Amino acid sequence: MAIAKPSDMFDRTREWEALTRFVTSGQPHATLGVVSGRRRQGKSFLLEALCEATGGFYFAADQATEAESLRYFSGAVADYSGSDLPVTFEDWRQAVDGLLAVTVDREVPVVIDEFPYLAKAAPALPSIVQAALAPRRPERLRSRGRLLLCGSALSFMGSLLSGDAPLRGRAGLELVVPTLDYRLAAEFWGIEDPRLAVRVHAIVGGTPAYRREFVEDDAPSGPEDFDDWVRRTVLNPSSPLFREARYLLSEEPGLRDPGLYHSVLSAVAHGNSTSGGIASYVGRKASDIAHPLAVLEDCGLLRREPDLFRGNRILYRISEPLVTFYQTILRPEWAQWERGRDTDRLWRRRRSRFDSNVLGPHFEQICRDWIAGYAPPETFGGYPGRVGSGVVNDPADRATHEVDVVVFGEGREGTESLLAIGEAKWNDVVGMGHLDRLRRIRQLLSSRYDTSETRLICYSAAGFMPALERAAARASDIALVGLDDLYLR
Repeated sequence: MAIAKPSDMFDRTREWEALTRFVTSGQPHATLGVVSGRRRQGKSFLLEALCEATGGFYFAADQATEAESLRYFSGAVADYSGSDLPVTFEDWRQAVDGLLAVTVDREVPVVIDEFPYLAKAAPALPSIVQAALAPRRPERLRSRGRLLLCGSALSFMGSLLSGDAPLRGRAGLELVVPTLDYRLAAEFWGIEDPRLAVRVHAIVGGTPAYRREFVEDDAPSGPEDFDDWVRRTVLNPSSPLFREARYLLSEEPGLRDPGLYHSVLSAVAHGNSTSGGIASYVGRKASDIAHPLAVLEDCGLLRREPDLFRGNRILYRISEPLVTFYQTILRPEWAQWERGRDTDRLWRRRRSRFDSNVLGPHFEQICRDWIAGYAPPETFGGYPGRVGSGVVNDPADRATHEVDVVVFGEGREGTESLLAIGEAKWNDVVGMGHLDRLRRIRQLLSSRYDTSETRLICYSAAGFMPALERAAARASDIALVGLDDLYLR
């Protein structure tokens, strides 16, 4: 049975369909699903809407003691069952069985949101759920409840179904709710100008709550309103967006030294993408930052990517644009921004840093995301597979070349080949000098790869020199990608 997606839900079609398929799977017994994703992505909105549409049970946990949490949970079950008598569970085993008991007549979602809060208060809870859903247990076989555990603590939620965790092998759904990609984010914010869309996305990314709740639908009215919008939202001490990046880190459980984690993020935001560079920036040994890097990756604030030309070289990038903005613009002068007295002057001083340290790298990432999600295959003469960046040595010049966009994929022979290398510039009009640099890099790579069909792609948000446009028109191995290509085609 199809369940109509709510009219006020933007996108999330894939997630809605996955949830409704799970709820209406037809299984004659209780089943388990896990829903996770970074904070503010709309997980609770999705699950509340699902329960409203199906008459399901929804409980949002809070940070509380085990006894208080159990008391609130008992009250929620009593309200859902319509019992005239109070419901009191003595422990979580009774509570989980109580949920199974009130869902025996039909398929219905049973949502426990912010599950990590409950598990922190009652560490045995995952094992209790495992025991309750044992394959031949009568209580499970009688119930048709679709138990959905949801949480934003990615490290914890990811561990629920991994390794030898109690719930491994029990779940029929493992749904990760992602941020909106850059095109969907522009549509969500109602921004039609591509250049403005990049600027806004470089600050708030694709997190839906930042528009709806944090700035109350205050979107820039046009390119000329961007600076004022920045000042009245993310730079405004009275706006929730102002402190959000600080809270994102503090909300993660198990962080014993917040200062070290902020320093690691600052190192990456300032262009140090390798573990050695990060360690040098924070003044620690590389071995000392291995754990912070792993924790930040587990909680979704950092992601690791291989250098596509050096497989053993790992690059770290910040996953949340707002964190990059905070570490680059706000944190170095936090006390002055917090006073709110010199916002205009400070922003004018930091505008160039925003362009170079925030917008430049962010534009490069959008170019890579375009290849993975939107670029027509004919752009590269094959189907893109691995997309990233890399570094190429130039022994003759005793130099190294950073390649912003590298595309490996399936070539004409059906094997992986180097489809394209590219240079991405946010503020520079790209010309023949940039093309000559790409030609030199392709020549250097020819000793390791078959580059006979490797294309040279120039990406620019500022446009292209006429000579380069003429060269691209004449040659099949040169392509130019501008903002209209990234957003509109």
